[in-house]
Amino acid sequence: MTSLPLEGIRILDLSRILAGPYCTMLLGDMGAEVLKVEEPKKGDDTRAWGPPFVNGESAYFFCINRNKKSITLDLKAPKGKEVLKALAATCDVLMENYKPGTMEKLGLGYDALKVVNPELVYCAVSGFGRTGPYGDRAGYDVIVQGVGGLMGITGEEGGGPVKVGVAMTDLATAMHAHGAILAALWQRQRTRQGCRLDLSLLETQVITLINIASSYLNGGESAKRWGTAHASIVPYQALRTKDGYLIVGCGNEKLWQAFCKAIEAPDLAGDPRFQSNVDRVTHRNILIPLLEARMAGKTTAEWDRLVGDAGIPCGPINSMEQVFADPQVRHLQLVQDVPHPIARSVKVIRHPVSLNGTPFPVRLAPPALGQHTDEILRDVLGLGAAGIAALRRDGVI
Repeated sequence: MTSLPLEGIRILDLSRILAGPYCTMLLGDMGAEVLKVEEPKKGDDTRAWGPPFVNGESAYFFCINRNKKSITLDLKAPKGKEVLKALAATCDVLMENYKPGTMEKLGLGYDALKVVNPELVYCAVSGFGRTGPYGDRAGYDVIVQGVGGLMGITGEEGGGPVKVGVAMTDLATAMHAHGAILAALWQRQRTRQGCRLDLSLLETQVITLINIASSYLNGGESAKRWGTAHASIVPYQALRTKDGYLIVGCGNEKLWQAFCKAIEAPDLAGDPRFQSNVDRVTHRNILIPLLEARMAGKTTAEWDRLVGDAGIPCGPINSMEQVFADPQVRHLQLVQDVPHPIARSVKVIRHPVSLNGTPFPVRLAPPALGQHTDEILRDVLGLGAAGIAALRRDGVI
């Protein structure tokens, strides 16, 4: 791949933890130059999140910070503010996820920065939004999973609430921010003006309730926890086998009939209680034990072959070891090794999009703290060795 879509776009990344860094990583994967601004000596909070660590470097940090350059900068110091404004003047996008009002208190909010760069796309991510009764609250993913309803519908039927295994609210917010930034850059092509984008984890979480929210708003149905099952489709869940579980998704009547044939259950296919999806939803407590009784005679791997060969969406529930040993995962070459100045070698999962058949490359390993400070100050701002040394002496970098 000789050219990437976002080559020539420079992003000033003041975000930490997950939502902001994941968004800027995706943009970096697509060719943008991402300058990650971190607090001197401490850095992004996720640098301390572990174990595991590799030679003192956090595995958590690795997963969301490839294709970036790290500069340390004290934003509370007057000279640090000057450097930040100078960098903002050279950038196309600024991403931050501080508590609402923090950047304004530092004198580095959108109104201040658009003076030095009217074309700046300023993207701010918060937990609950800039205004309202929760506007001054900080928000982590797990909190918003609860407030926004996701945790209330996750877990076993009749059991307690369970958080999703990864921070899906953060990730969904990152992807909304990613799309919004691209849209704002396209708008800027026409207007030559930047803008302020605001996103919150809460807004993202509520919109991603999708059919659950629509069923409540339009049908008055309050959702409950279903485990791996689906409120409106049966069978669409993990079914117990001889040695584990197979996830099966019969989204239409053709698939249901094919599934019954694959598990040699013509009696279930013809049973009037299970003729339509509505019937199967109504009688799920009868149907699921009957299906699992048929599937108890073979292993998950055996059923995966038989059911999959019949054209029915299905799959096992894999451990991490099984995920990365999976033949399709290996075929897609999702895992890449990149050299690292401290950890020596870091494994990262590449960007999932391919352009004209070629995946976006991992150009830079997740950076060590402040690894590119001198390079950025020299090449972006034109500072000489004496100026950089003075900033370091003053503790600004």
